[in-house]
Amino acid sequence: MDLFENALEHSIQEGAPLADRMRPRTLDEFVGQNHLLAPGRLLRRAIQADQLSSLIFFGPPGTGKTTLARIIANTTRSHFLSINAVLAGIPAIRECIESARRFLSEQQRRTILFVDEVHRFNKAQQDALLPHVENGTVVLIGATTENPYFEVIKALVSRSRIFQLKSLGSEDLEAILEMALRDEDRGFGKMHILLEEEAKKHLAQVASGDARAALNALELAVQTTETNEEGILQISLEIAEESIQQRAVLYDKDGDAHFDTISAFIKSMRGSDPDAALYWMAKMVQAGEDSRFLFRRMIIFASEDVGLADPGALGVVHAAAQAFDYVGMPEGRFHLAQACLYLSTAPKSNSAFAFFDAVKTVAAEARDEVPNPLKDGNRDGAAFGHGEGYLYPHAFRDHWVAQQYLPESLQGRVFYQPGDQGYEDGLREGVSRKREAQLASFLAASNGSSNLEGEYWENRTLGDSGEMHAALRDRLFQLAEPEKNHLCLVLQGGDGLLLGEMLRKVSEETVYSLVENEEQKQVLERFHQGRPEASRLVLAVSRKDGGPSAFGIPGLRFERVLGRNFLQRFSKPWEELENLKDFLKDESRLALAETMPTRGQRISGLIGEEQLDPELLKVWLEAESMLYEDPSNPRLGWEESALREKLLEKDWEIRSWKLQTFETPTRIPVRLLESWFVQDGDSPCYGKRLEEQIGAQPVQNIHQVLRRHVAGRLVSWRSCWLFFCISKQ
Repeated sequence: MDLFENALEHSIQEGAPLADRMRPRTLDEFVGQNHLLAPGRLLRRAIQADQLSSLIFFGPPGTGKTTLARIIANTTRSHFLSINAVLAGIPAIRECIESARRFLSEQQRRTILFVDEVHRFNKAQQDALLPHVENGTVVLIGATTENPYFEVIKALVSRSRIFQLKSLGSEDLEAILEMALRDEDRGFGKMHILLEEEAKKHLAQVASGDARAALNALELAVQTTETNEEGILQISLEIAEESIQQRAVLYDKDGDAHFDTISAFIKSMRGSDPDAALYWMAKMVQAGEDSRFLFRRMIIFASEDVGLADPGALGVVHAAAQAFDYVGMPEGRFHLAQACLYLSTAPKSNSAFAFFDAVKTVAAEARDEVPNPLKDGNRDGAAFGHGEGYLYPHAFRDHWVAQQYLPESLQGRVFYQPGDQGYEDGLREGVSRKREAQLASFLAASNGSSNLEGEYWENRTLGDSGEMHAALRDRLFQLAEPEKNHLCLVLQGGDGLLLGEMLRKVSEETVYSLVENEEQKQVLERFHQGRPEASRLVLAVSRKDGGPSAFGIPGLRFERVLGRNFLQRFSKPWEELENLKDFLKDESRLALAETMPTRGQRISGLIGEEQLDPELLKVWLEAESMLYEDPSNPRLGWEESALREKLLEKDWEIRSWKLQTFETPTRIPVRLLESWFVQDGDSPCYGKRLEEQIGAQPVQNIHQVLRRHVAGRLVSWRSCWLFFCISKQ
């Protein structure tokens, strides 16, 4: 039966309990659960957009699980069905599935199936739902007071997003009680009721976060209290104490399942159940199965299912197989048991399947050429420049440097996704961080449509080399201290460097990021495609009016905002920061890292005094100083002291403020050097600006000297950064 098209109208009637009558009908009426339903949050966006996947609402009674389902029923354009797991069985499930198929076939409408108290379904009933959830016949919304990771089968949990509802706070319950007293249609608004402040606080506190318990107590108090001589029904603390009820907590337990044949053996090891794995292996050995066959399956399993979560697993199983060949039966059963127990208790990862994704890509895009720096320079490096520009990782700190390894058409493509178990869990963050730095460095150096650093010589000399990325990123996150459930924004996030770290730190909420153009957006979407965090990422192209208004979400407020070189575009950066105030909560933090080019490396500093005519060097230094001190250039025209003064004038609270200098080994590619002197775009390049001061011939001489002594070589690059963290007062 369609509860929310038929039964809802019958349930909300004059004789229904107050708690049922006062159920919120829209998200705006919903009180509490701001960590899920505040503007911009993931669940709220999904409900408003009617783009729901299977969900499980988990939380104590009276926190709004069923109410959320009813709101979804009122919001969605899909066919909506509801059953209660206490009353329904497999026949009811089949009836719902048939109805869903009929609506899909006849009206091309999907069906949302709400299962209240889903944990009360036994395993057979949950299994009956599984294939229809998996093939999309129904979108499941389950509500449970029990931990779904224990009380719902793993297959359903893995296909659903879990949202945990928290007990309501006392302030939330007081607001709900006041709404019931004011509402003339569904509550007691037509009656003259005086709920004393102490009585209201007592009801809210004793209800222990359960809105239903608080409303039931209020209703009982109203029904059992007489009006006074003035016609007022006064509820005192004593009446409230008599009216509040205790809550019952239900707890059920499901059984485990067993498998059969060789599949049972493999699946038991995959499920990390050593007892079941030993049982099924013993059954096969007793039945006369070839022990070498079992070892072959375990050797495969060591790479397919354990993999880099425990790189030693393959060696252990291979050694056990060799020992078995040497010892034979019956003592060889010890080696069978050791290999089986090792694999069953080892952490698991199937990340080796990444190879087959790479094979598919090679088959589809086999024409991609090896990047020039990676080519063999021993045979034809002199003639064709093969190998030119290669950065030898051992020459850099941590024996790593960001450079291009994939073909340009595949930049940002991800094949290998590290698992979250054992040894591989320790790799995961490092791999992700290096990928993000790799992508940021590639895009910074790119002269194509994906050039995230712009086309200005000032930006190309900011000293943002690959080796600095980790230090900048770590410093910013130390200042901001984002938590896993904060609503966060990354400004100027097009290079992906801060965005990836933010998605790791903020693991339970949406992360928003502004990018400069559609190309940046597409690069980042491809980079995160297929990752678990992709559904929590919202990207928007900055509009001219600036700021997070580009997301188009009224009431959007952030708890943490981070940015790197966000202010380089503005000659009066304090005004742009002022525009962000409307998008910050009172306790929010805004943390930025900004390059100070006037205090950092200048191109003239790459040449020693002995390598250039002294007079030419003097003229060059004077002209270059004028360029770096040009107040009309927004990238160069403000100092940190002026910014600090303006922020204090505008009542910002400065939590941290620090200038930091970095000395980084950096190779100057030929194409970067040429971009300083060859005009490409509307903005004048470095060489053209110098020509305005000293003429064309001196600039040509400087260009030639830089070609001879700097192009393609490793230099020490100095950059100065301002790190600061502020909050609105």
